[in-house]
Parts: sequence; structure tokens; C-alpha cells
Amino acid sequence: MNFLLLLPILIPLSAAAVSLLAWRRGPVQRRLGLLGTSALFVAGAALLLHVRSHGIQAVQIGSWPAPYGITLVADLFAAIMVLVAGFMGLLIAVYSCGSIDARREQFGYYPLLHILLAGVCGAFLTGDLFNLYVWFEVMLIASFVLLSLGGERAQLEGAIKYVTLNLISSALFLTAVAIVYGATGTLNLADLHAKIQGLPRGIALLPAMLFLVAFGIKAAIFPLFFWLPASYHTPPVAVSALFAALLTKVGVYALVRMFTLLFAEDAWTFNLLLAISALTMVTGVLGAIAQNEVRRLLSFHIISQIGYMVMGLALFGLASDGPAAVLALAATIFYIVHNIVAKTNLFLVSGIAARLRGTYELPNLGGLYSDRPGLAFLFLISALSLAGLPPLSGFFAKLSLIQAGLRLQQYEIVAVALAVSLLTLLSMTKIWTGAFWKPAPGGNGAGDSAISPGRYGLLLAPVIVLAAAAVILGLGAGPFFDLSVRAAEQLHDPTEYLRAVLGDLK
Repeated sequence: MNFLLLLPILIPLSAAAVSLLAWRRGPVQRRLGLLGTSALFVAGAALLLHVRSHGIQAVQIGSWPAPYGITLVADLFAAIMVLVAGFMGLLIAVYSCGSIDARREQFGYYPLLHILLAGVCGAFLTGDLFNLYVWFEVMLIASFVLLSLGGERAQLEGAIKYVTLNLISSALFLTAVAIVYGATGTLNLADLHAKIQGLPRGIALLPAMLFLVAFGIKAAIFPLFFWLPASYHTPPVAVSALFAALLTKVGVYALVRMFTLLFAEDAWTFNLLLAISALTMVTGVLGAIAQNEVRRLLSFHIISQIGYMVMGLALFGLASDGPAAVLALAATIFYIVHNIVAKTNLFLVSGIAARLRGTYELPNLGGLYSDRPGLAFLFLISALSLAGLPPLSGFFAKLSLIQAGLRLQQYEIVAVALAVSLLTLLSMTKIWTGAFWKPAPGGNGAGDSAISPGRYGLLLAPVIVLAAAAVILGLGAGPFFDLSVRAAEQLHDPTEYLRAVLGDLK
């Protein structure tokens, strides 16, 4: 069953290759997009079920034994992320069928979507640093082309900022990889676990800080986030939603993996992460409140929400007992899943609102509550979930983080997290008032006729599914959080991970 580890990479790569054969044939590419993402979702579900039942799985490509060959490994954290990536890929593919124009389809939108998903899944499943770098570059190339596809001036400007900062991140990442290899002679993550601990603190701290900056750029933490709101609002909303769902979360995933498996012993680093998490939350939400363009507002909220995820990682490193550390990590994992669901849906709703009114600017929106009450209700579910109101998923995600912070007596970060939640609610109220509640400016209501019923159904279906997911994650928080706890236990105690990868070499 270790073949299951290959499927999340092979499926999107194969779908991309077949889609290229259907170049400029939009209907065929749309069907391949739906088929490929559906297969990826099924493969992700099968992988998670197998890992949950049989423990951490690893496969050595070409039968080269670890740590010498290429390793793919799936613990519960990785399997959860692969499943979520497949789920989001499928919903974005459905939404794209109703929103992506024929010109972008003809120039490779769907092959790029599959390549991006392959890079994301490869990053989640890789067991060595160099291949993590490779998959990051696959994501960078695909995301850069998706960002600039269409050639509009705003897109190209945003793409230049995006690729420049991410190339700097890649250079720092590769530098850290070189230092680690020079100091230890290996890049296999399981093999590095013991060897990093044997290095002098100064030598180990240098690559740790380089990884923090490199992955911090990709995750958009403070003060490395300014590329994100300058670029995420420029492409079609389906692309923005895909980026919001997955790209920054891969950066967070890499931070969690590095600072639980390799650099988990330095309290100074985790105190730094705690300060960064607070500043990321505050600057992101204040930036959001200052915006009047819906996608820019939501882009700043991506930054703010990353702060909560980094908060959980920092609390893990500062915990003096195992249960507190596990709680903090479980809260981070649950929060990542919740945020992917809620944030992606808000972007998708904004795309529908813009199609109905012809703009993303709040002063020019309005009247959507009276015209489309169902859409307004779906927006409220995701907005209130993002703000952390019960009984939605955001409430339990934030509650678990607050509990971890109180247990560790980190009252300052708890106060910041609660204050930012209130400010998040304020910014969501700003969208509700500007886009849904106030009357539509004169003449804008005619935008309703721009969407046919069939196309509107394609746009609305993923929104309904994601809103339902936010409710299910909230009402069924118990079993979902239990799964997050099991994943956190594997991260806290890497013994099973080391045994799965290294076997008798451990």
C-alpha cells in the first residue's frame, strides 16, 4: 500500500501531461481538470485512512535505502494536508469551469493547476530537504505563470513582486540546505534529526534562522509579508482562492516540520516565533481594516491568520510538558484546516459578488443581501467562522490555541489573539455592510444578468460545500480535533517517523 504515497504526485503530473495534449481544447481540459482533481481527492482520502489505520508510511524511490535515496513519507499531518489539497483542488476546478475565460484555458490554465497541486503534494510528502526545495520550485514556477496568465498590467506588476521575493526565499533555502549538508553529510529529515542535535548551537542556529526567513517569506509572516497583498488580488479569483488555500500553508507546513523534527530544542527561537506570530496577527488585521477592495482585504487576512498558526508552533516549543506541547500543535493543525476552508470560501464569494456587480470595490458594491440572500448567508458562515464565532470551526480552532496559551501562562499572546479576533469580526462586518447590506449604487444591479443560471450554479456549488465544511468542522469538532491530536503526538515524538524511514538504521 506504500504506492498510495506516489499517487498524490503521479495523478496531478499525469493529468497535466494529458491536458497538454488537449492544448486549446477548453471543454476537454475542463473535464480533465475535474477528473484529475477528483482522483487526487480520492487518493488523499485513501492515504489518510491508511496512515490512520497502519501508522506512518514511507517509501524509498528506486529501492535506495534511506538516507541515501529519495524518500517519501506520510505521517498524519502530511496525509491530512494532502487530503485537504485534493479537496481544495477539486472545488477550485469546479469553480474554474464557471469563471476562467477561454483565453486563459487555451494558454494552459488547467495543466498549470495540476502542476501546482503536484508541487504542493510533493512538498507535503517529501522526506528530505533537497526534494523539499525541488517541490517548492515546482510550485513557484506554476504559481508565477498562473499569477501572470492573461498578461494584464496589474497581474504582471504583482507577479514581478511575487517572484522576486520568492526567488530570494529560494536562494536562502538552498543556502541553508548547503550548510546543513556540509555540517552533517545528509539531507534526509529523519537522519538529520539526530545529527542536527549533535552540532554546536551556533552552527545549528544559522540554518535554523535561514529556514525561518525562507519559509517565513513563503508563509507571509511579519515582516516578510508585503509581497502577498501586492499580488494575490491581481489574478482571476479562482487563482487567488487556490493560492490562499495552499501556498502560504505549505510555508507553514515547512516551518512546523523543521521546528518539530530538526530544531525543536532552542527556546530562544520559539520566543522569537511567538513575537513574530503576534506582530503577524496585528499587522495583518490592521491592514485588512484599512482596505476597500475586497480581495486586498482578504489578502491581508491571510497574513493575520498565519499568525495564529505560528502561535501554536511557538507555544509547542515553549511547552515544558508533553500534553501542553501536543495541545499547541494539535491546535495549529486544526487551525490550518479551518482557515483553508473559511478563507478560500471568502475569496470564492468575492468572485461571485464581483461578477454580479462588476467590481471588487466596496463603495461600488451593495444590495447583494436583497438580490441574493442565499449568497449572503453563505458569506456569513465563512466570515463568522474566520472571526471565531461558535459553533463554527473557527471558534474551536481559536479556543484550542487560547487554551494552550493559558496553560503555558503566555497571557500576552492570548490577549493579542483575542483582540485580533474582534478586529477580524470588525473587518468582516465592513464587507457585510459594504457588499451585502447597504443598497446597491445606481445602475449596478444590472450586473445580475451577466451570469447564466448554469454558470452561477458552477460558481455557487463550491461555496455551498465549503460553507457546509465549516459547519461540519465546528459541530463535529471532537473527532476532527482527536485526529489533530494524533497527528500532533507523532510530531512531538518522532520515534515512529524515524522507524518508518530508517528502519533498523535508527
